[in-house]
Amino acid sequence: MNRLSRNACFGFLAFTWLGGTAAVEPAMAQAGRPDTRSMTCAQAQELVRKSGSIVLTTGQSTFDRFVANGSYCRPQTGQVRAKFAPTRDNPQCSVGYRCFQNRTQR
Repeated sequence: MNRLSRNACFGFLAFTWLGGTAAVEPAMAQAGRPDTRSMTCAQAQELVRKSGSIVLTTGQSTFDRFVANGSYCRPQTGQVRAKFAPTRDNPQCSVGYRCFQNRTQR
């Protein structure tokens, strides 16, 4: 193998490796976040209750933060509103709460 062929081969391998790594990284990042669609409603509710505050995948390219109660919303506010997400057995499961701040009380 001459020098030019060796450099071209190395460049191709480096390009292939970098391209493969870039494609794997998003999948690896998503693998660490629980997906509500793969849980039952009761399982998702229990996960939020035990965690207190957690970010969950809710769709193919969506995610949201869920809290168990208003104490996880401080220091901004202690107010919460019901937060729904699709689960394996319920397309509108009340998984937990979201932090809420009344605009008139800022």
